[in-house]
Amino acid sequence: MSKGAVAALVKGVAHDLASRRVTVNNIQPGAIGTDMIHGAAAGGTILKRTGTPEEVAGLISYLARDEAAFVTGTGITMDGSYVL
Repeated sequence: MSKGAVAALVKGVAHDLASRRVTVNNIQPGAIGTDMIHGAAAGGTILKRTGTPEEVAGLISYLARDEAAFVTGTGITMDGSYVL
């Protein structure tokens, strides 16, 4: 499934579930420092490092809280500005 298809799916499902107060979002992580990712990926970000699994978990935790009830139907890129 392409990124565009995922984005459209997220928007559609968010629209369908909004009346039930269910939020739907898409987290788009870049290079995350795991055993599979090595130092080369870190050089491509403006932060000069990879993300951590804990940082991804923190975003997921935020999106699950009541404070994020207005965040829905969106894709959140979490890549240390790798795409710049």
